[in-house]
Amino acid sequence: MKNKVAIITGAASGIGKATAELFAQHGAKIIVSDIRETEGEQTAKDIVSAGGTASFFKTDVANPADMEALVDYAVKTYGKLDIAVNNAGIGGEQNLVGDMSIEGWNKVITINLSSLFYGMKYQLQAMLKNGGGSIVNISSILGSVGFAYSAGYSAAKHGIIGLTQTAALEYSARNIRINAVGPGFIDTPLLKGLDDNVMKQIIAMHPIGRLGRSEEVAELIFWLAGDKASFVTGSYYPVDGGYLAK
Repeated sequence: MKNKVAIITGAASGIGKATAELFAQHGAKIIVSDIRETEGEQTAKDIVSAGGTASFFKTDVANPADMEALVDYAVKTYGKLDIAVNNAGIGGEQNLVGDMSIEGWNKVITINLSSLFYGMKYQLQAMLKNGGGSIVNISSILGSVGFAYSAGYSAAKHGIIGLTQTAALEYSARNIRINAVGPGFIDTPLLKGLDDNVMKQIIAMHPIGRLGRSEEVAELIFWLAGDKASFVTGSYYPVDGGYLAK
């Protein structure tokens, strides 16, 4: 990981922040990307204070021009792009399929799925110029099963796996590996606001008996992004406390 240049979207908090910090600890140069400027800048400052290399670039992942600008910034600032972790996402509207708003559907599909296409479109171009690279797309356990009242989220996360596998087939012979990670319910700001009863129900869905930690997901992302996973591409790895084993 030393001197590798990595873009991490949604790095202001949660899984993205933990991943950025872990990569930096191992010598990577990090572009912290998020729409939340204050928190994103703080992540970059924390990395630098700990002796790492990082800079912040404000990005709206739903905007293709922003995703192109993010890649351009990485190359101009650090000279290349080796790794991309497409992590940014939202929970989206919770509703029955028949009652979901068109706006709610479009928003979650754009932010959780189309944004990964926008990112990969430009990330792949930069990596080809660099002779190769690694992309890790953050899907979900809901990328392989459904979940009531979360049609948009589940559809987007399923789509990520298909997009990942297709891109992996297209670019594996060109020294770019592309994989997906499927976290279970992780203790991040995405779950804030849920009442205690709902939280207890969610925890009970995981045979391990607790929510996951961002750092646990970051360890899997780190392995997939790095050279030790050199024969791994087109794969989907759940990290879910046994959720999908039921």
